[in-house]
Amino acid sequence: MSENNRIEYKRELTADLEKEVVAFLNSREGGHIYIGIDNSGAVYDLTDSDSVQLKIKDRLKNNIKPSCMGLFDVVEETAQGKEIIKIIVASGSEKPYYIAKKCMSEKGCFIRVGSAAEPMPVKIIEEYFSKRTRNSIGNIISRKQDLSFEQLKIYYEAQGLTLNENFAQNLELLAENNKYNYVAYLLSDRNGMSIKLAKYAGTDRVDLIENNEYGYCSLVKATKSILDKLEVENKTSAKITPKQRIERRMWDSVAIREAVVNAIVHNDYSTEVPPKFEIFSDRLEITSYGSLPEGMTQNDFFKGVSIPRNKELMRIFRDLKLVEHLGSGVPRILQSYTRDSFIFLDNFIRMVFYFNTPLYNENSEEFRKDFGKNSEGFRENLSPMLIEVLKLIEQKPDITAVKMAEILNKSSRTIENYIKKLKDMKIIERKGAKLGGYWNIVINTDTKKEKNE
Repeated sequence: MSENNRIEYKRELTADLEKEVVAFLNSREGGHIYIGIDNSGAVYDLTDSDSVQLKIKDRLKNNIKPSCMGLFDVVEETAQGKEIIKIIVASGSEKPYYIAKKCMSEKGCFIRVGSAAEPMPVKIIEEYFSKRTRNSIGNIISRKQDLSFEQLKIYYEAQGLTLNENFAQNLELLAENNKYNYVAYLLSDRNGMSIKLAKYAGTDRVDLIENNEYGYCSLVKATKSILDKLEVENKTSAKITPKQRIERRMWDSVAIREAVVNAIVHNDYSTEVPPKFEIFSDRLEITSYGSLPEGMTQNDFFKGVSIPRNKELMRIFRDLKLVEHLGSGVPRILQSYTRDSFIFLDNFIRMVFYFNTPLYNENSEEFRKDFGKNSEGFRENLSPMLIEVLKLIEQKPDITAVKMAEILNKSSRTIENYIKKLKDMKIIERKGAKLGGYWNIVINTDTKKEKNE
């Protein structure tokens, strides 16, 4: 692929790197800079790639204004069997960007025109500056200043990173007057932001059966809690065929993870409206506040063009491996779901993911008949603890839940839940009264087979 309005090649790290990055920051779509490829497309193996990456990050951090931290990513790739470096640059929302030592002038401001970085005319510089986004959460002062960040430090340490005494400044958690900004407030151990995850019995919002709040804590912790909850809710159905076991989950885990993180990182928190997560009987809905960034079309959005609304959050979520690369989220989602999953409203973006059809309905006649014939299938589709409960019932049909709890070292309530599950699946049935009655196993299971043998 040759150079174009979104791609720049460089054989090695040169003195004009900042100029190329500024041009992409000021463009509508951002772009990619490849270090290790010349203008003809020839690939050269870089020596000491790690050192080059550190130099790039240091130069972009210190030599460009306004800060472009969170708007670029430096990754190592392989081309023709040789190591190269790819710099992913997003379009910034605080245009015009400029080379710090040359100030906001034609000598410091550049914009991408075709395959070249051209000086930006004064008229465009003034136009961009007049439209510059000033309500960024990085510029809004936190209502609270007595903030602590123990949770954030723990997450960084888990990645092998340490936050030193200057972490607030390094992570851009301070406003111009050296007070904590709203980013710091969202990432602090205690705040007033709560993200809700609701679960409904049907396809509408009438019958609410569960309402969880993940918040009043670091936004990172809230994000991980939501991801954990959705992973629990993402049930697996399975079907045993003569050749293989087939499994199907309710939704694609990778795509939904990207959708959750995207909704949280790109939400417009300047109005203090958090994203919302809702589970219905047939779908998962994720709603974030804020329409598409100015200048971004829906086609740009689906192509993966990145204009981070909250560059400070983006940078931190990348540090913590919650985001892989700039612009990677939507393309990953589209690998599993169609564009119709995205609904663009005046002030919101909603993602709707309908569930996969279960391979089996546990209460269906098909389920009972198939597992009645296929004992291997039956065992494969029951948890080990359900099998243990069945074994006890086979050995002593009149056994009580209390006795089973004692044998299996579980609470009576837990055993009762297992029994209810087996009853709902029409695998066992109760004969006679609660006292003096017994359990009858309806399906010929593996456990019976083992007993007879």
